[in-house]
Amino acid sequence: MAYALQQLINGVTLGMIYGLIAVGYTMVYGIIGMINFAHGDIFMVGAFLSLIAIVGLGMLGITSVPLALIVTLLFAAGIAALYGWAVERIAYRPLRGSFRLAPLISAIGMSIVLQNFVQVSQGARVKPMPQMIPGGVTLLSSDGFAVQLSWMQIAIVITTLILLAAFTWLVTRTPLGRSMRACEQDLKMAGLLGIDTDRTISLTFVIGAALAAVAGLMFLLYYGVIDFFIGFIAGVKAFTAAVLGGIGSLPGAVLGGLAIGLIETFWSAYFSVQYKDVAAFSILVLVLIFMPTGLLGRADIEKV
Repeated sequence: MAYALQQLINGVTLGMIYGLIAVGYTMVYGIIGMINFAHGDIFMVGAFLSLIAIVGLGMLGITSVPLALIVTLLFAAGIAALYGWAVERIAYRPLRGSFRLAPLISAIGMSIVLQNFVQVSQGARVKPMPQMIPGGVTLLSSDGFAVQLSWMQIAIVITTLILLAAFTWLVTRTPLGRSMRACEQDLKMAGLLGIDTDRTISLTFVIGAALAAVAGLMFLLYYGVIDFFIGFIAGVKAFTAAVLGGIGSLPGAVLGGLAIGLIETFWSAYFSVQYKDVAAFSILVLVLIFMPTGLLGRADIEKV
């Protein structure tokens, strides 16, 4: 029982990170109907930007952990947002009116470019970082096994929930959110009604990239090690989470992230860790067979 509870805590923590990345996928798909396969590498860039900021602040003599984390979060989110804007301008906007496969190929190309850029500029070796938020609380102890809830895990869950609540408010209560929802319903009609669709799409990429950078910071702090390839792995799992929850649904992205995190964690705990990814993707296949739109997705209604 205690061991299962510990894995539940670990799975929810990992699922929150996946869910935050998955929001970027589902936002872009919801508005322009395309998958941004460079989004996982924006997450990776955000993790490296966070590491650079933390090291730089340490060299400047800033020892306050809360101050360093706030500055790092703002720095990583801001620079990653520029990367997201650049991806939209370079890989998507020129090809928006082309056949649907062209932006997909372009996004994969941007993913390769970002991976190689980080590999060349930062090196191919893994980058470790000491633990910045140590300690935690012991929830219970049973048969010599103690269930630990670290401060880092609490910080990840709280930060993710705050960001998701803020983004939900943005989408439902602000002029930008109304523009996003209008573009999601009918991009051409939204443009005819005076909405700047190019600006709305660019801001969607920017916000999604900023959220991915925050996820990159949390990944760095939680695992303490990153490399240039983590974007591909986390990106595929976050994309799986978005599809599992229902691509285009923000609550579905979070639910899918939690599901993937829990499946991966419990499979690693009770079965072979080498097959944890197989387990996650197998669940995805089963869900898509019996629920093609995902857990919370809505079927598209084609107007004729």
